[in-house]
Amino acid sequence: MKSFNIMLKTINDVKDFVNIANKYDFDIDLTSGRYVVDAKSIMGIFSLDFNKPIRVDVHSDDCQEFCKEIRPFLVEE
Repeated sequence: MKSFNIMLKTINDVKDFVNIANKYDFDIDLTSGRYVVDAKSIMGIFSLDFNKPIRVDVHSDDCQEFCKEIRPFLVEE
């Protein structure tokens, strides 16, 4: 499993992120505070707080392509 933080600032960011996540067959969770949602669920993502970084948990060790595709959303720690 890999974890990192992202920021989704606009509605288009959310749509683009969900489209990328749906290309992959492994599970991806987003965590904001005490809420955990499926990264492939656009409605779930809209329930999160966009003012803070969102943690991404990728449930796969083979996720290099996914990580490359979401690079524009990554938050440097």
